Amino acid sequence: MTNPQTGRGPDRREFLAFGLGVVVVAALPIAQRQRRVVRRTMPAMGTIVQVAVVHRDAQYAHAAIDAAFGVMAGVARDMTRFEPTSDVGRVNLGAARGPVQVTPRTAFVIGEALRWADSTDGRYDPAVGGAIELWDVNHRHAPPSEERVRALAGRQLHRAVEVGTQGGHPVVLFHDADVRLDLGAIAKGYAVDCAVAELREWGITDAIVCAGGDLHAMGHGLDDEPWRVGIQDPLEPERIAGTLALSDRAVATSGDYHQYFSWRGMRYHHLMDPETAAPRRTPVHSDTIMADHCMTADVASTAVFGLAPPDANRLIQLRARDAEHVRNL
Repeated sequence: MTNPQTGRGPDRREFLAFGLGVVVVAALPIAQRQRRVVRRTMPAMGTIVQVAVVHRDAQYAHAAIDAAFGVMAGVARDMTRFEPTSDVGRVNLGAARGPVQVTPRTAFVIGEALRWADSTDGRYDPAVGGAIELWDVNHRHAPPSEERVRALAGRQLHRAVEVGTQGGHPVVLFHDADVRLDLGAIAKGYAVDCAVAELREWGITDAIVCAGGDLHAMGHGLDDEPWRVGIQDPLEPERIAGTLALSDRAVATSGDYHQYFSWRGMRYHHLMDPETAAPRRTPVHSDTIMADHCMTADVASTAVFGLAPPDANRLIQLRARDAEHVRNL
């Protein structure tokens, strides 16, 4: 890690003012010269991660951003399902045969995912990775066979996942061979929370951490006002459908307009309905949730995707008192 006082940070890069569902739209006044905004981006977790820090010392801010990127990269390494050596990759390969050891943070995220699945009666289910792999919307051009889909439908597969300990270490065990974990709807929000915690360890009070549609706004912008965050219009992604004023608050948007394929006039997206083991059918194209923690907003936006706002809020309140449904589009 670069020394925060003497180490040289990487070159400044432009902070891209866009995201998958959420964009930072606040203009930062040039007049305030004592503090500055240090902005950086990197690809991670299948999206663009963006960090902007308000601080007087640019070199220190760069070092803090390095540390934040480092913890996010660690979460991604543990929780991706695309690498057979990750925690989730090893669990999916071996947990149906016996307990598989994982890191404490992976066990924590899986446990939180299972609690959300229980409280939503399986409307959100982290164990439907098999259905996600079957539909593979980034590469398919037509739906899979109905027989293969029906085999995974309505299975409540989260109930076949057990998180426990063995020899003092956290382990995961599957009680059904069809279980495949996919933490894509919760791990990214958790990674944002970890980055925010790391920035706070460095004494940073004002910053934005954004990973695609998941964002946490710390403190205030350069103008000492809450950060203003825009929500993309899912039908016209270049257009902002609305804005939120955020201070020490997180927001996440789930939508069907970035990962999908079209077949015979119908859009098949990546947000699975565990009851049907197919993309959830709804006239809604995006849902936005605000919460104290990005992990909460992330998983809740997937759980309520497609529900009317009153129903969405009732479902969220079963699990998280700090979250609220902002809007669907």
